[in-house]
Amino acid sequence: MDHIFEKYSLKKPENLIPLLQDIQKEKGYLTDEIVDKVADYLHIPTNRIYGVATFYDQFRFRQRGQYHIQVCRGTSCYLCSSSSYLKEIEKLLKIQAGLVTRDRKFSLEIVNCMGGCGKSPVIRINDNYYHRLSVSDLSDIIRALREKKQ
Repeated sequence: MDHIFEKYSLKKPENLIPLLQDIQKEKGYLTDEIVDKVADYLHIPTNRIYGVATFYDQFRFRQRGQYHIQVCRGTSCYLCSSSSYLKEIEKLLKIQAGLVTRDRKFSLEIVNCMGGCGKSPVIRINDNYYHRLSVSDLSDIIRALREKKQ
């Protein structure tokens, strides 16, 4: 991580968010050890780092699966029954939102809004967006991802 810290040679508290973003981009998520190193580097208390990192949805403290599924629960998606998507995905993966499958292939997250209100309900798998799916579409997508070789 030294090369990331070197980008922020001016050890200013204002560098906290971009520093955390860069670290998470490389490591995948933030650990207690990383938070301690950032606190030492920027000379700020760890509770401030946790306050910032837990305030923004973009920061994670758990490793994601190979396929990270996000289910939108914004108002429009909620009204268009995104809860049925969530229930079906939890059933198919045998995990609840916030968790990762044992094989680390899938993780599931609820998000507040994806900005696709006109196409509600919306889910995102990695960088691919899906909207107005049927429950059987969800099982087909997950089955295809399970069978995909990587």
